[in-house]
Amino acid sequence: MTRARHATGVQLLQGGQQYFPALVQALDHARSWVQLETYIFDLHGAGTEVANALMGAARRGVRVEVLVDGFGSDDLPLEWQSKMTDAGVSWCIYSPLAASLGGFGLLVPDRWRRLHRKLAVVDQQILFCGGINILDDFYDPNHGALQSPRFDFAVQLAGPVAREAAEAMALLWWRVQAGYSARQNHLVSAWEKFKAAGFGRRTSPGLVSTDTEVTPAVRQRAGLKAQLVLRDNLRNRNSIEKAYRQAIGGARHEVLIANAYFLPGGKLRRALIKAARRGVKVTLLLQGKYEYFMQHHAARPVYGALLAAGIEIHEYAPSFLHAKVAVIDGRWATVGSSNLDPLSMLLAREANVVLDDPAFAGELKASVCAAIAGHGRLLDAAAYSRRPWGQRMLDHIAYALMRLAIFVAGHRY
Repeated sequence: MTRARHATGVQLLQGGQQYFPALVQALDHARSWVQLETYIFDLHGAGTEVANALMGAARRGVRVEVLVDGFGSDDLPLEWQSKMTDAGVSWCIYSPLAASLGGFGLLVPDRWRRLHRKLAVVDQQILFCGGINILDDFYDPNHGALQSPRFDFAVQLAGPVAREAAEAMALLWWRVQAGYSARQNHLVSAWEKFKAAGFGRRTSPGLVSTDTEVTPAVRQRAGLKAQLVLRDNLRNRNSIEKAYRQAIGGARHEVLIANAYFLPGGKLRRALIKAARRGVKVTLLLQGKYEYFMQHHAARPVYGALLAAGIEIHEYAPSFLHAKVAVIDGRWATVGSSNLDPLSMLLAREANVVLDDPAFAGELKASVCAAIAGHGRLLDAAAYSRRPWGQRMLDHIAYALMRLAIFVAGHRY
C-alpha cells in the first residue's frame, strides 16, 4: 500500500456513460504511454469506442499496453486481433485458462487468483481507477441487453498517484511478460523491456513529466490527498481490508458502503457491528438483482447479525449493482475494484483509491444516497427472519460452498 500523496485534480465518474468518454478523451490526448488493465474487455457498444481510441493512440506512436484477465475476458475475435496488431497495440492475457489442463484451469485452485483490478494510466499523469470494466453499461455477457445501466463508479485523478499506479502496472506487465518469455528462454529480454520503461533503477530518463497540464475534465483542487491501495498475494494481502477496517474503526458519525458482492470476513463484520453499537449510522447498499448463485445467496446468512445491530441494508434491483465504494464521516472515501467478499479480499488482484477530501466524499455520498432513495429496497429484520425455508437452505448451501472454496484455495476465512 502506498502512502497518501497530494493530488492535483479529481473527477468522480458514475457509470460507463461518464467513464468511457473521459477515458477516450485521455487516450486521444496521449503522447507517449498508455497502460490499461481490466477484468473484462468486451467489444459491444462503448467497448468498441475504447478499442478504437487505443488503436488510434498506437498509430500515433504511443506505446499502448493492455492487460486483460484470462477468465473474465474472451479471446479477441480474429478480426480484432489483426486490427490491434496492425495498429501496434500490445495485448497480453493474465493467467490464461487455456494454458493449463486443456482449458480446465479453474480446476486448479491456484488459477482462482485473477486480475480483477480496473486501472488505466495515460502518460503517467492521469489515473483512472474503479469498478468499471471495459463493458457497455447496457450490455452483459451473460444476460445480454440491459434495460437499465449498471450502477458503478470510477475516479479520474491527476498527480503523483498516477505515477505510482504506472509503476505498479509496469511491474505486473513485466511479470506477465517474463512468465511468457521464460517459456521461450527470453527472461533477460523481458527484464530489459521493464528497465527500458524507466523502472528497476533510481532514475527514470525519458519519462513524461507529471508537472504538465492535466486533462481539462479533471477538476483542480488544493489540499486533495489520494492513496493507491493495491491487493495481491505477496506483500499486500490484506491492504484493502485493513484500509476499510481502520476507517470504520475511527468512524464517529456515518459509514456508507455500496458493494456488489458483500460477504465480509469476521473482522470486518465485527468492525461494522461495533460502529453501529457505538451510535454510528451504518448503511449498506447491496446487490438485489440475481446475477450469480454463489454471490447472491452466500451473503444472506450474515445479514441477521448486521440487522440485529441496527445496520440498514438496502438492496438495489433496477439493474446490476457493480459499485465498490464507501464514504465515512463525510471525508474518507474509496472507489475501486474490490468487493467485500473472499474472492476479492483473499484471491484477486485489486486496486482501490482512498481519498481524503470532503468535497469528493460529499459528491460520492450524494450519488449513493440518491440510488438508495430512488431504487433501494430496505430489508426488514423481522421479514428477513421469516424468509422461506427453501431460501434459507440455498443461502446456507452457497455460504458453505464459498467457505469450502476458500479452504481449498489454501486461505483462512
